[in-house]
Amino acid sequence: MKNIVRFGAAAFIAALTTPAFATDATSSLDVNATVTANCTVSTTAVAFGNVDVTSGQAAEGTGSVIVTCTNGTAWSAAADAGAGTGADLTHRKMANGANLLGYSLFTDSSRTQLWGDGVEGATSLFSGTGTGSAQTKTVYGLIPAGQTGVPAGDYADAVQVTVSY
Repeated sequence: MKNIVRFGAAAFIAALTTPAFATDATSSLDVNATVTANCTVSTTAVAFGNVDVTSGQAAEGTGSVIVTCTNGTAWSAAADAGAGTGADLTHRKMANGANLLGYSLFTDSSRTQLWGDGVEGATSLFSGTGTGSAQTKTVYGLIPAGQTGVPAGDYADAVQVTVSY
């Protein structure tokens, strides 16, 4: 009997401390996000190294354009003429003071497809579709032979790369 009274007293105390719910109410919590199309671009320099303009040989070099775009985002990469005086998309110019060294940039290893804006001078673009990971495109450079009047020195140019998506 003592056990029954103890059990009954314990059940009574538990009932007083447990909240009573008469009914439930529910609602759904909406969660959403919009993934936007985005791209980033970086480059590595086209490095020609030491060039002997008296050799009668063209000099070749390579660099790269690295594009990272949201998965499924179509993109294209264009290049301007650079900063060299008198440069255009087909005949770019590296400078050392007032001295100029001509060069060209291409999208293909055979160096036949000039890289530019895709319009002027029938130039080509790099293009692709984003995967969410970096995509590397090789830039092929060529310093044509026959520039024997160019003085020794360090020559440089800066070409602006624009990714459209």
